[in-house]
Amino acid sequence: MKKYITAYIDFFYPPFKKLMPVETFRYLACGSTNMVLGLALYYCLINFYFHNENVTIAKMVFKPHNAALFISFCFNFLLGFLLNKFVVFTASSLRGRIQLFRYFLSFFANLCINYFLLKILVEFLHIEAFIAQFCTTLFIVTISYVTQKYFTFKKV
Repeated sequence: MKKYITAYIDFFYPPFKKLMPVETFRYLACGSTNMVLGLALYYCLINFYFHNENVTIAKMVFKPHNAALFISFCFNFLLGFLLNKFVVFTASSLRGRIQLFRYFLSFFANLCINYFLLKILVEFLHIEAFIAQFCTTLFIVTISYVTQKYFTFKKV
């Protein structure tokens, strides 16, 4: 599967060869796919599953945008790690369990940043939840690339 995904992404790389290294192009392709799938899941959860109503899990009440955020981030965690490890940052010599732990740390930090930005944008500035999530995602993607390249999957 890794071979097919990489070959598919690399097929579109030649026009971008002078603009960026292949690793960056693969990150953009994989990250964009992961982002779109995560946003689609977020949108579906808020609008069709939670119906913009509070969610009760184990006697705890969550606002719909927070519940959707945590669920979509779980999906994005798994898919993002697999794509980054096996398609994007293949030259890293760190052990898989170390990469996974570091990925979890950076992912958790991004989740916290996303949560607080979403809280500010939705609850204080009254921006529609999906638009707020889209904006915070664009900000998080930049932070994520730097942490993945130089921390999680760094070349030793």
